[in-house]
This record gives sequence, structure tokens and C-alpha cells, in this order.
Amino acid sequence: MKKNKIIYSATMLSLSALLLGACSTTASNDSSKNSKPKESKVTQKKAIKQVAGGKLKDGDYKLVEDNFSNGYRLKMAMTVKNGKVIDTSYDYFNKDGKSKAKDDKYEEQMKKYSKEKIGPKEYIPELRKSFAKNGANSSAIQVVSGATGSSMTLKNYVNQLTQAAQKGKTGTIHINNDKKMKDGTYKLEEQNYSHDYRQVFAMVIKKGKISSFKYDQINKKGISKTKNSSYEKQMKKINNIGPKEYIPKLQEEFLKSKGNTEKVQVVSGATESSNSFIAYVSQLINAAQKGDTKTIKVDNIVYQE
Repeated sequence: MKKNKIIYSATMLSLSALLLGACSTTASNDSSKNSKPKESKVTQKKAIKQVAGGKLKDGDYKLVEDNFSNGYRLKMAMTVKNGKVIDTSYDYFNKDGKSKAKDDKYEEQMKKYSKEKIGPKEYIPELRKSFAKNGANSSAIQVVSGATGSSMTLKNYVNQLTQAAQKGKTGTIHINNDKKMKDGTYKLEEQNYSHDYRQVFAMVIKKGKISSFKYDQINKKGISKTKNSSYEKQMKKINNIGPKEYIPKLQEEFLKSKGNTEKVQVVSGATESSNSFIAYVSQLINAAQKGDTKTIKVDNIVYQE
């Protein structure tokens, strides 16, 4: 797994949108006989009022990566009862069903090259705990320093599990990870507005590479947030940066990364928007790896502040 340094910044003007990714599912149960991820009871202290987005339907929802990366693949799941997430599981396994958290050699190698001196024995339990605590609220999952890639992958996959739960689709979600993207036009659009705006994405793949990419946050009239001078002024007053700067910057970062989201730098002063962006483009890449060109319509959950 690649390691990226997280850029932390205070984001007092929160967008508060739960980032939900629409999932591309295969209506079949995971046939793997390997060990299942360790389960955790959800420990949310107080329910946050939901003001927009579809309710979660009861059931068991699972996601599995189909391909092994560096000898491991991720499996995770969540159980919904009475519309709430009551159980979660998250772990990486090798072909023998052994957890990455128990791989001493991998741990030693990670700590050797990580500036934060962190390995799977530390970040897997930390991310598992965060998933259990926040359930479907992926935006609240904390990015672990030294494990940015795994943290953002978790956010992306929680989004997809949540979207499946909104639709009641209990078939295991299969991710064709680390595969070449297939040619086509891929779109993702939030359906609900948070702070009067929703996010829209469009990516064109030609010969397996990104040929064009567009990203914006628009209001009900289709006007970009970059043109909202009062919002820009307020953001700059608090974080020294506004949508006029960070929206094109994130688009530029993604194009420069050539689809490697771990190379997309979090924009200082726009951490929440950056994390949201990375989670969504990661889902677009998952769709392109499958060649699923159906527009992803995200019934994003919005919480009351």
C-alpha cells in the first residue's frame, strides 16, 4: 500500500454532506471460504438527525475486493436493523485467509518506509473502530496518519455499502480493484443539496486512460459554487481559500494523478471537500474498472448540523 502524507487543516465551515457512493453490485453471495472480517459493535453515542437521503433498509450488506494487491484484499460488511447500523466488519486477508494485521513481515516493512512508523497492526484496528463508531456516516471516519490510502478506500467502500442499504440490495458488492479502466463516459451526481449545493462528476476514458474530467458543485439553478462571491468571501475569511480556488485545484490534482487517487493531495483549508472528492472519484474509477457506464445517482444523506 502506498503512503501519503495527510494535510490537516481546520474546516470550520463544514459542508456536512454524507458522501454516499452508488454501488455496482453483483447479486450473488461471496463464495470465498477464507476467514471473515472481524466484527465490531457500533458505538455511536448519539444519533444525528438525518434531513435528506434515503433511509437504510434492514439486512446484511457485504463488499469484497476480487483481486489481491500486495498479497491482500479487503473484505467488509455492515448489518442494518431498524434502519440503523448495528454491526460492522473490516479487514484485509491473504489467500490463506490470514489478516494483514498478523503479518509481522509486512508490519516491519511498513514501519520501515512510513514516516509515521505505522503498520497494519495499528491502522486496521483504528479504521475498524472508526467504521464501527460512525456506521454509514463515512464523512465522520477519521483519516489515519500514515494510512491515507486505506482510510480513503474505507470511506469509498462505506459509501457503496450505504447506497446498497438504501436500496435494500443485499447481494455482495464486488470491486474489480487494480484493473485497467475500460473506455467510456462515467458520471456521478449527488441528488440532495447540502448548503444549497450538490456535487457532479464526469470522466471520459479512452484507451484505458483519462482523456477528460469535469468536477463541480452546483446549486438548483445549475450555477457553480465558484461563482458565489459571498460564499467565496466567507470561506476565505475562515480558511484562506474558497471554492473558486479549491474546486479547480482538485480537478487539476486528479488529472495530474492519472487516476491514482493516492496521489491526489488534500487541499489545505478544504479538507472535507477534498476527502469527499477523493471518495467519489474513487467510486468512478471502480465503475470504470467494471465498464459500468450507467450514471451513478447518489442519494446522499445530509445530516442536520
